[in-house]
Amino acid sequence: MLVEITISNLAIIDQLNLKFAPGFNVLTGETGAGKSIILDALTLLLGGRAQSELIRAGATETRVEGIFLPSPQVRALLEPELEENGITLAEDPLILARELHRAGRATGRINGRAVTGAVLQQIGDKLVDIHGQSEHLSLLRPKEHIDLLDRYGNLWEQRAQVAKLARQLRKTRQELRDLHKDARETARKIDRLTFIILEIGDAKLKANQEAELKTERDLLAHAETRATLADEAYHALYGGGDEENGALDLLNQALQAVRAMEKYDPEIKTLLEQTESAGALMDDVARTLRGYRDSIEFNPKRLEQIEDRLDLIFRLKRKYGDTIEQVLEFGKTAQQELDAVTHSEERMNELRAQEAKLVHDAGALAGKLSQARQAAAETLARGIENELQDLGMQKAKFAVALNRVEDANGLGVGDKYFSFDSTGIDKVEFMVSPNPGEPLKPLAKIASGGETSRLMLALKAVLGAADRTPTLIFDEIDQGIGGRVGAVVGKKLWDLTAPHTHQVICITHLPQIAAYGDEHFHIRKQVVGEHTVTHAQALEAQARLDELAGMLGAVTDTNRASAQELWTKATENKMGAEF
Repeated sequence: MLVEITISNLAIIDQLNLKFAPGFNVLTGETGAGKSIILDALTLLLGGRAQSELIRAGATETRVEGIFLPSPQVRALLEPELEENGITLAEDPLILARELHRAGRATGRINGRAVTGAVLQQIGDKLVDIHGQSEHLSLLRPKEHIDLLDRYGNLWEQRAQVAKLARQLRKTRQELRDLHKDARETARKIDRLTFIILEIGDAKLKANQEAELKTERDLLAHAETRATLADEAYHALYGGGDEENGALDLLNQALQAVRAMEKYDPEIKTLLEQTESAGALMDDVARTLRGYRDSIEFNPKRLEQIEDRLDLIFRLKRKYGDTIEQVLEFGKTAQQELDAVTHSEERMNELRAQEAKLVHDAGALAGKLSQARQAAAETLARGIENELQDLGMQKAKFAVALNRVEDANGLGVGDKYFSFDSTGIDKVEFMVSPNPGEPLKPLAKIASGGETSRLMLALKAVLGAADRTPTLIFDEIDQGIGGRVGAVVGKKLWDLTAPHTHQVICITHLPQIAAYGDEHFHIRKQVVGEHTVTHAQALEAQARLDELAGMLGAVTDTNRASAQELWTKATENKMGAEF
């Protein structure tokens, strides 16, 4: 609900703050006092057209701020759009603000975050309906009529079942369209995939193969160097011939000397053993070096093969992946795609059968949903006409038009096919004839003013449970009606607020309506210096009674008595209401 609104520098409003009650709020005051300007401020706040003419004379900007406390259900409706704009609602109040500058620039904010006027309007449409003006009038948006009818008739579950099959049908048809695309493109795709599969398959790649080939390549590329170094090491140990001693020759000389020393000093036996061990170890090293040298392969052909293989792997990686594993996975995916393409005709036959079944099944459900809508529409129309009679429009007629459009590609219902969307096969629109002799016309095309507001009130009275908009504002609803009907209107407006269904704000000149208010605001204008300013006062007890008396003509004892009677009667009706 709308908890509070603050208006600064708008038309004749200098500074105005209104704190609304959860139930039925009435605004009264003389014509021109500024009541409708408050609605202009709300319209601006909720994303309406920003006109610099609204700025108070002498001011550079106007600002409107509204504090809302949405119910859990309304929060759930708002959260997707708020999150899309980076706004977290949590459990905090929702604060909307709009600033309009003299230069024409308008700034909107939600909980302090700047948003466009379009976003304000999207959010505002879910928070407030202003009846009597064109903005935020959900019942004048035909695309929403089907939602209201389905909620009224408790048809949401049936509709969800139709929507599920409709989505499946659209998905099936999209896949069929994809398969029917240019045959030459399909042929090119087959050629491309076949080439990829053959190229990767012929390479016979294995995991870790690249690393193994690089190691073998390095060995073959340096075969001569490795052989030369091994030979040098071997000759350093064994020597180069009779005239060139190697390390082993010198080590043998050292060994002979140590053995000779042992004859004279038995204590060096350990040293002798170490020397003998070193000689044996060095001999093993020399033999191993010789074997390694003799095993080195000089194979230029094998080296060329390895280079070619590594070049092939490089080219495949450049085209299909960073590693051999990725290249192999690419080939696997290509094979799957090729299987899907080459079996497309088989798949198309499956999809055609699936499509035919979905057209039949979804059509059967949509037909049943349409019948249920027709029954709900008739009940709704009778209920609204009864409400209109209570509101002084005894001759008004109301109907719900359910139209279908034949379409060969639609859902099958009986022996015909109809276009469809996620809501089914029906196009729903509310129709009304306000006066005798006038044909039924779309609700969106009826005249504005009090007649429109009463029609809206009748619709709200019947659709109250189905309508999720929490705050309803009625302007000029008493235009053209008398006191007797006014009392009925007041009771119906108050009924909309219970049990905690809606918050209602009404601008009225009829005391019979004002008497039902849970909160009564008196709007008046006053000349301060050289400027006219609007003030608002929440009325209590005697002040409210005087205002009701004044609305009856003048504040006299007779009118006070009549006002007291109106107030007492309204209070009794409210207390005796059963919900």
